[in-house]
Amino acid sequence: MIAPVRSPAVTWLEVLVLGLVQGLTEFLPISSSAHLRIVSEVFFGRDAGAAFTAVTQLGTEAAVLIYFARDIGHLLATWFRGFTDAQVRTTPDYRLAWLVIAGTIPIALLGLIFENQIQTVARNLWLIATTLIVFGLLLGLAERLGRQRLDLRQMKVSDGIVLGLAQALALVPGVSRSGGTITAGLLLGFTRTAAVRYSFLLAIPAVVASGIFQIPDAFAGDGPSPVQLVVATLIAFVVGYATIAWLLRYVEHHSVYVFVWYRVALGAVLLVALSAGWLSAT
Repeated sequence: MIAPVRSPAVTWLEVLVLGLVQGLTEFLPISSSAHLRIVSEVFFGRDAGAAFTAVTQLGTEAAVLIYFARDIGHLLATWFRGFTDAQVRTTPDYRLAWLVIAGTIPIALLGLIFENQIQTVARNLWLIATTLIVFGLLLGLAERLGRQRLDLRQMKVSDGIVLGLAQALALVPGVSRSGGTITAGLLLGFTRTAAVRYSFLLAIPAVVASGIFQIPDAFAGDGPSPVQLVVATLIAFVVGYATIAWLLRYVEHHSVYVFVWYRVALGAVLLVALSAGWLSAT
């Protein structure tokens, strides 16, 4: 009987590179899951897996929690006070807290329903190349057409629902969670800064829950060791924190077209590589 061929164990170089990629790309509207998938295939000849992506996102979400600790603490305090104070329930912050909670429902439900597809067929590189280009162009369209007059205090229930649905699209690698929410936010008339900040807040419940849920899967088979996964997550945290600070400063004074051009170029290169047979789509 021929023994099954096993993939080599995860190397420390792979862990370090993928942790760095996760931290650099999680908050930019270019899709961290797509980049982890592409980098894994190009440099290491295999897919690191959706579980690895989900768990290392805990590092980048920890960066969000620390960077926005004051804002998050204020929203939580307002939310709890609203249960006993009718006046608090009329404030924009109380409404925003509820919108963050409600906005995570679509991605949570769809993530559970399509979990198998997300971890298998959705990671096909043909699909990723297509979503990079299509949703990159949509981001450019939103930048061009968006009025960019509203801030988070003016967010309505309908806005929260739309943004929650936009975030859910990021279950498909290549769409980008932040890219989807920023695109929707711009089309709804919010400023770039408001759309970016809300994308950070909206991601916290869903991403943290997903990462914790998939910890066992990340260690399955020839996955990383516990120490390797912790190191990758810590790298993602440090780099992600710096990326948050940079992105918020950048969008205050610049358009998002640089990310549009990058997404389209990367998607086009990926399509060429797949067509030429240089990369395996699966």
